[in-house]
Amino acid sequence: MKLNLPKTARLELDMTPMIDVTFQLLTFFMLVINFENTQADERVKLPRSALAKPPKVPAEDRLILNVGFNRDLEGTILSGPFCFYNGEQVTIAEMAPRLKREVETYRLFHPGEESVKTVVEIRSDGEVPTGLVQELIKHAQAARFEHFILKAEELVPP
Repeated sequence: MKLNLPKTARLELDMTPMIDVTFQLLTFFMLVINFENTQADERVKLPRSALAKPPKVPAEDRLILNVGFNRDLEGTILSGPFCFYNGEQVTIAEMAPRLKREVETYRLFHPGEESVKTVVEIRSDGEVPTGLVQELIKHAQAARFEHFILKAEELVPP
């Protein structure tokens, strides 16, 4: 079916409502999203510390490792501890070859650099034994990582 419109008639759409809705959605998502916690894992309950302070300069290249437990809705530990890495639950001992692969990938994108400038950010549950966090750091050091950040929640005085 063909419409026979006069040659002088023009069909115009009012785009104002669509643009308005687009900007409202954009503003909504900018206000709601928290870029700091995009790689945070809800299974990790960070310890509280009065010494915890945000870094003065954010790291450009970070590897975030979440160490924690599988818990039920009440917070009871079901299994773990694990390192939650790329959607997998990996034991600390199994992290060694994965960290070496991370360094190999870094060297592919940064040929000729002597040291690995990636900062390893460890977000460990407060109930994870300190020895396991130290073991994870040793694996990362063996893989040639040099810079580390340990995350904790800032203790806010009442």
